[in-house]
Amino acid sequence: MKQMTKFTLTSMAAGIALAALSSGAMAQEKWTMTTTWPENLDLIQIDKHWAELVNQLAGDEIQIEFYAGGTLMPGTEVFDATETGSIQAAGDWPGYWAGRSPAFSPLAATPSLFNGMDYLNWITQWGGFELYQEIYGQYNLVYLPYGITNNESGFRGGTPIASLADIEGKRLRLSGRDQGRVLEQLGGSQVTLAGGEIYQAIERGVVDGAEFSTPGVDYKAGFSEVADYWMTPGWHQSASVFGVMINKDAWDALSEETQEKLKIASEATMAWSLAWSEKQSTEGTAKFLEDGTTINQLSEEDLAQIQEVTNKVIVQGSCEDPMLGKVYQSMISYMQDYAQWRDVSVPYNMSRVTDNLPSLDEIEACLE
Repeated sequence: MKQMTKFTLTSMAAGIALAALSSGAMAQEKWTMTTTWPENLDLIQIDKHWAELVNQLAGDEIQIEFYAGGTLMPGTEVFDATETGSIQAAGDWPGYWAGRSPAFSPLAATPSLFNGMDYLNWITQWGGFELYQEIYGQYNLVYLPYGITNNESGFRGGTPIASLADIEGKRLRLSGRDQGRVLEQLGGSQVTLAGGEIYQAIERGVVDGAEFSTPGVDYKAGFSEVADYWMTPGWHQSASVFGVMINKDAWDALSEETQEKLKIASEATMAWSLAWSEKQSTEGTAKFLEDGTTINQLSEEDLAQIQEVTNKVIVQGSCEDPMLGKVYQSMISYMQDYAQWRDVSVPYNMSRVTDNLPSLDEIEACLE
């Protein structure tokens, strides 16, 4: 009887010890995450998608409590809050931090250079990811790019802009350091406004026009109510990248397995976001036209002039700041490296034309 009691107590002690060890190994990290986007701007969907996916993939190891932009702090303060560890993570658009380093600008968007697929290629296969780590790493941050939107809308306002001549003297809301430099050389004046301030700025005539995001995001922000005219294409941001800043100490506290799950979630969200935003852009364009918006497209001659100015701005900036130059060197090297395959696969690769496709009507007739 005594032997049985000893065995039972020993087994119980071992079980308790094993449970304690297991509990320690499976300790769940609790993260607070916010973003630069308030609830009423649809770009927040990208942040939410990643946070929800992380909670699904790694819920036993980490749980992210997500807060919309502006609920914990102003969007302009999320960088400092994440850097210092006041919060563990924050969704962002890298261009907002170009005042800290010009190199943040092309990490967010390029004028007349990358499209959405170029960013996806460059980030995942041509060394872009490592540059995000190098630049954000200077601020005690790890960065996971997890969102890509393709070409942005262009300028919207109460007066038409149908050519570069119409930009002369205009006050235009525009994000991005390099974008602003291009605009100034084209005769316009850059006005910096938060996304949530654009609607009233157009409505009250504070600006002559404004850009914000893709047609889907713009429509949900209500811009068709205050802007009758829309200038395309959005040369200023031929594509955009979004991601999550993670405090380095919080990242290092995760296991390598959990870190890998967060990276997997970011890559999955990046692919999802590109398709999601293109679907939203398709629907948003149709709604703007239904509401009576007039679209003015810049001519090939105007776009060629914009490209010449952009090239000079990129070279000038690269000469002024070595880190910015390093980013653009990587980007342009990618463009040159990819060019041969891109060119020999026309029209089915990156320059797919849409004026000679199989008849949708005939296909649908077959399916009836």
